[in-house]
Amino acid sequence: MKTRTPPKLRKGDTIRVIAPANSMSGISKSILQLAEKRFQKMGIKVTYSAHARERNHLSTSSVEARLHDLHEAFEDEEVNGILAADGGYASNSLLHRIEWKTIRHHPKIFGGYSDITAMQNAILAQTGIITYSGPLFSNFGQKKHFDYTLDYFKKCVMHEKPFSVTPATHWSNDNWYTHQDQRKQVLNKGWTLIQEGTATGTIVGGNLSTLKSLFGTDYFPSLRNTILFIEDDYESKKVHFDRDFQSLLHQREFKGVKGVVIGRFEHKSKITDEDIHHMIHSRKELETIPVISHVDFGHTDPMITFPIGGTAHITAAKKQSTIRIIRH
Repeated sequence: MKTRTPPKLRKGDTIRVIAPANSMSGISKSILQLAEKRFQKMGIKVTYSAHARERNHLSTSSVEARLHDLHEAFEDEEVNGILAADGGYASNSLLHRIEWKTIRHHPKIFGGYSDITAMQNAILAQTGIITYSGPLFSNFGQKKHFDYTLDYFKKCVMHEKPFSVTPATHWSNDNWYTHQDQRKQVLNKGWTLIQEGTATGTIVGGNLSTLKSLFGTDYFPSLRNTILFIEDDYESKKVHFDRDFQSLLHQREFKGVKGVVIGRFEHKSKITDEDIHHMIHSRKELETIPVISHVDFGHTDPMITFPIGGTAHITAAKKQSTIRIIRH
């Protein structure tokens, strides 16, 4: 799979905040202001799309409004990067009407996670341009415990060098957006080794329940020589994740998958280490594939940023597991 890296963000650059999923209207003013300040400290100007605050009965704006904002952000020569304001459910409603030539001819940093997974993998499939699974713009409005997230965001979208991923010291799964001063942190025990091995490949994935909406379409990227990075939120219990994971194994090119990296599950999902071991070890297709779980990405905090379409090398071993992002 041939991929292209968009220009990195630099001091003096401008980002555009768009809302391809949930409307930005649900994000508090204080969170937006803090997010702006964080980017200003990095020397980056923040601008907002015309329809980012519009909201209909589905908590989003019309397809036409969201397409307008997306295309304008890529076409605007003064915009260097694009971040989704929030997650949600509606991103894949845009795919069949996106002007892919516009994105192909104006490669830019495009970031977010959760429902934004649909757009990111579609961009890879349709244009070959690397996108970035990481914090939404709203995440930058966290008052506390954001250093790890910010550090990996900078490593991935502002710097050129390869970097290694290490576990965060603590993690949380709380309603930080309503209780900024009442964060509940948990000591991080590190990653969990599920199956040993080493692999190098192109990163594909993100939120699994969103990714499955692309199966069998022109918007699902090739799985040849890939490493899957997958996660899901509290709505995905073990029976749902297991079913969606099986659907992923049914994809024609799954034999091209070289390794699997699983993010951390939310408390409400109630998915245990035992559940993950069973999901992996009960499938013959995975017998020779290295698998690591409880990596810091998904719907818990903090989170790494990883490049969808970039290259990673993973080692899953009893002594020490490693993840290195080689190309981003």
